[in-house]
Amino acid sequence: MKFRIVLLSALAGAFTASGASAQQELRIGYLVTLSGPTAAIGVDTVKGWKLGLEHEGWTKDGDKLGGVPMKMFYGDDQLKPDVGVKEVDKFIKQDKVHIVAGFQWSHVMLPAKPLLVDAKIIMMSNIAGATPLAGKDCTPYFISTSWNNDQTAQVSGTLLNEDKIQTVYTAAPNIQAGKDVINGFRSVYKGKEVGQTLFKSGESDFQADISKIRAAKPEAVFLFAPGSMGIAFLKQWAASGANKEVKLYTLFVVDSMSLPVIGEAALGTFHTNYWDITSDRPANQRFVKEFVAKNGTIPSHFAAQAYDGPRLLAAALKKSGGKFEDPLAFMKVLRHTPYDSIRGPYSYNVNGFPIENFYKREVVKGADGKPQIVTRGIVFKDHKDPYWQECPEANRL
Repeated sequence: MKFRIVLLSALAGAFTASGASAQQELRIGYLVTLSGPTAAIGVDTVKGWKLGLEHEGWTKDGDKLGGVPMKMFYGDDQLKPDVGVKEVDKFIKQDKVHIVAGFQWSHVMLPAKPLLVDAKIIMMSNIAGATPLAGKDCTPYFISTSWNNDQTAQVSGTLLNEDKIQTVYTAAPNIQAGKDVINGFRSVYKGKEVGQTLFKSGESDFQADISKIRAAKPEAVFLFAPGSMGIAFLKQWAASGANKEVKLYTLFVVDSMSLPVIGEAALGTFHTNYWDITSDRPANQRFVKEFVAKNGTIPSHFAAQAYDGPRLLAAALKKSGGKFEDPLAFMKVLRHTPYDSIRGPYSYNVNGFPIENFYKREVVKGADGKPQIVTRGIVFKDHKDPYWQECPEANRL
């Protein structure tokens, strides 16, 4: 009898182990900037990500995402590549993650890429769209719920062409994303660039730059300055009176998160974006309504594209039957699984970047007298980034 009990216990243990193996825990590391002058973007991104998890039934470690038990880990890159690499190294070696998501900055994501690819870990960018990852350095371990840096700037350049702007002055931070954006803008803009400024990341005093711009007398300025940089620029731009002389086109500066802080200094500015916050799609309406109810603020587009991340993951996990252990097999599912995105249906290119619509938006005075963002139609429909053809065949999915 004792032998039978021991044997049954051993069999039960084996069965439990087999069941546990079938339901291996998915572990995700989330890396953004949570301190310093650009922390507001990272904080809003995390809020969007967490709301996406909640809408898929996950609120705490051990809950299931797409039918699979899941655990989250969070890291702060502090806007520093070396810190970001250390956080990713911790995700890999200590936390044993299967996916690292977030990625707020291209110059932080790029040095982290070798660690993740060598470890065969999926990279899901919810913000950064580094150009090398779209072209020659593409990897089958990468997927984005945002855009490619050059791609967004190409939309802006096309908008200036449509608005018949003949001369422009460009300004961006001297980081990977800033250089990508300027290159993308130049690749399509047909007018003359009369000047350029590459300011330091985190800059807050733009008086000298504004003086240079006014001296160059362009018809318009194209500005890429996320976070506090853009807020400072627009306030100083309006205070100088330059807004009465020169049109201002921005990229990732004005959104629902920054507009209340910028205020009337944003009036009359134009920008482009992949997301129409006023869309009547049920998924979009639910996201905006519940984000406001939960956080007391209107979501930024950073929060919006992060919100889509867990929803894509959940859809892919359901389609794969909960199988994610083979990263390339799961990545194929991720890149080819339709889901109810708040931006509407879109597909993935061979390099992991979305093929999606982009809209023209303007800041105007609303009926209540406060600045508001209005959508003025589509600039590009089903737009592809400009580098996908450079992605080597061996790295395409």
